[in-house]
Amino acid sequence: MKKYKIVFTDTQTINGNEDNLKQFCDFGEIKVYNNLTSAQIAEYEPDADIIVANKTLITADVINNMPNLKLITILATGYNNVDTSAAAKRGIPVCNAGQYSTDSVAQHVFSFILNHTNRVSEFDRRVKIGDWEKSEVFCLLDDRMTELKGKTLGIFGYGSIGRKVGEIARAFGMNVIVTTRTEREDGTHYVSFDELLEKSDFITVHCPLTEKTNKIFDKAAFAKCKKNCMFINTSRGGTVDEQALADALNSGKIAAAAVDVLDKEPMSTSCPLKTAKNITFTPHIAWAAKETRQRLVDIVYKNIESFVNGNIINKVN
Repeated sequence: MKKYKIVFTDTQTINGNEDNLKQFCDFGEIKVYNNLTSAQIAEYEPDADIIVANKTLITADVINNMPNLKLITILATGYNNVDTSAAAKRGIPVCNAGQYSTDSVAQHVFSFILNHTNRVSEFDRRVKIGDWEKSEVFCLLDDRMTELKGKTLGIFGYGSIGRKVGEIARAFGMNVIVTTRTEREDGTHYVSFDELLEKSDFITVHCPLTEKTNKIFDKAAFAKCKKNCMFINTSRGGTVDEQALADALNSGKIAAAAVDVLDKEPMSTSCPLKTAKNITFTPHIAWAAKETRQRLVDIVYKNIESFVNGNIINKVN
């Protein structure tokens, strides 16, 4: 079997190292970097055959300055960091790792929802500062607590994660409505974007970032939402106009938001959401459970194995 030189550009993003990536030595030599910049890839490893990247930008310049490059495989589902057209012009397949994070992200969505409806972190804080000790009755009541049964969850984007979120929502007795570019004959209640905005008690975003979805949740979109609506984004930060979301929260146009992703990551000091009312953050870790990261690495291994065997899988270009 031909041996390949495989370069991992940013394993810091998955807490990877040479020891837990050693199975890739099955295919040849591996070079593992914590966080290479786009410019450094061709400078440090111009003779690489395979690039494995998560968020490193794989630009046309990178692709065209690496004469031996034969495969780019992404440690993620999204691949907007790769110039797929430039790769295609050179006959270089770009492969992603779809569906590795389905269970983890769906679980994270409901951690946001349940924290909001059951006020878990807030009650924990109140108990720790002594409020329960001062209570005249056996419990602390909060009229903002609410059941999920009968509430409407609007899912924007209905790939594997969106479908899993819908499955969990139905188990809670929620009404599920969906807006997606590809409708199926599967019993799902599909609606227009406007109807999703107008009817949902919770909106959760599960679409890729494209020209059509860029900033699709803008001032006009939030103006159509119910005042009790909670907005959740675990997809891509660029799908949201962050200033519009901050304004909607601060003015009470919507009740709450929870985001795992931002337009610029890590968070900028000038991010308008940082000081917005009624927002919960996690730092782009919905995908990052230990089991999920191992599944991701296993899929990338399969991508390379399939390429080596002449049967490319998960190709996106």
